[in-house]
Amino acid sequence: MADETLWNTDLAPTGPEQRSWAWYHYAALWIGMIVAVPAWMLAAGLVEQGMSAGQAALTVLLGNLVVLVPMLLIGHAGARHGIPYAVLVRASFGTTGARLPALARALVACGWYGIQTWIGGEALLTLLGVLLKTDLRGTPLPLLGIGIGQLAAFLAFWSLQLFFVRKGLLTIRRLETWTAPVKILVCIALVWWAVQTAGGFGPIFNAPSAFVPGGAREGQFWVVFWPALTAMIGYWATLALNIPDFTRFARSQRDQVIGQSIGLPPMMGLIALASVITTSATVVIYGEAIWDPVALSGRFEGPLVLLGLVVISVDTISCNIAANLVSASYDFSSVAPKRISYRTGGMITATIAILMMPWKLLASTGGYIFVWLAGYSALLGPIAGILIADYWLIRRTRLQVADLYRTDGAYRYRSGWNPAALIAFAAGVLPNLPGFLATAAPSAFSVGPIWAAIYSWAWFVGLAIALIVYTGLMRLKPQAFALAA
Repeated sequence: MADETLWNTDLAPTGPEQRSWAWYHYAALWIGMIVAVPAWMLAAGLVEQGMSAGQAALTVLLGNLVVLVPMLLIGHAGARHGIPYAVLVRASFGTTGARLPALARALVACGWYGIQTWIGGEALLTLLGVLLKTDLRGTPLPLLGIGIGQLAAFLAFWSLQLFFVRKGLLTIRRLETWTAPVKILVCIALVWWAVQTAGGFGPIFNAPSAFVPGGAREGQFWVVFWPALTAMIGYWATLALNIPDFTRFARSQRDQVIGQSIGLPPMMGLIALASVITTSATVVIYGEAIWDPVALSGRFEGPLVLLGLVVISVDTISCNIAANLVSASYDFSSVAPKRISYRTGGMITATIAILMMPWKLLASTGGYIFVWLAGYSALLGPIAGILIADYWLIRRTRLQVADLYRTDGAYRYRSGWNPAALIAFAAGVLPNLPGFLATAAPSAFSVGPIWAAIYSWAWFVGLAIALIVYTGLMRLKPQAFALAA
């Protein structure tokens, strides 16, 4: 019998009547999440960091081909057993210990929810300012560092999203399915404008990277490439963990595999290409690289401003709810299922997002890519390694689903905690900590080149170490960790 401290209707395994998502629903879901301002800013940010258009697009594509692998491996558990991420981690971390990886993923989602909300608010404010021909930002407020107009727009957009927070996953799926084709057409129109205004593809793709001989960052390509690749993987490393929250509704494994394979790498490659074409074109058109599409929209006039306002607003809401709020809602619910429902978890997410002051995370491309994205990939990579090791190598995809909802079942380990998972998690995170601190606060921390090199591979290093350590501990001393399968 399920324990009320581990079960509620939102966390319960999906029944046959709930498994209605076909492959095209997953493809549309990914298109909806990918064709978004933060994804656009990935490749554009790499151009600003010195890469050529081709180098930036290929870096993004390669990163997403890599992250597709854990996405499909972890997604398999959701499709087979009908359980969300917050319940799946109980098999490896224990029924109580699962709260650790659940909260780690939830806090990252809160940060992303705040970032997307900030972008949506800035879109509203920027485009409204263009229509009124005035700057609505206001004087920066003490401590916050943003104007009263910016704060009001942020809170207004935050409030707008609450409608969808209360409606649940069905509304999100419908929203993504309806808006995906429209957003693709808008991207095509933006690329057409960039090419026409810049005088063709020639000026865009002929611009060399800053790493060529004589360039501003000559000989530094690999120094930038490896942490950039890690950051590109880190962008969707969040969804690689909680993808069971969506695949649990799949009609079959085939649907989730085909839908994700069609939706993720190809669309990320295309959005990266569109982004670098447009950003490179802004160098030709305006004399500077404008990596933020909201700022670029502010340069337009007439009907294009209204179109940009509507598209960016709908785009940001649909992506933010699907990519960030769903996972955090389940994760917070798993901490206290009796008191926290899916909707209550959503409200907790939205509240924490405000407190994290997301505008500070987007203050620069370097901070966005190398501190935020690469930083949390160092935290989530080890969790992915443990999940893959436990589900595929230790349990061979077999789970006692009923015991995932019992405090006295097969996954109780030691008072609800699995020491093997905790040791593996620490082993995966700690090697990346010195490099992260040096990158986030270079004036306060100075580390040797070896630690900087390790941090450049943060996600890979964390995943590999955690996977190896967890597998070794669970196989060599199964009795010590009360292994049950």
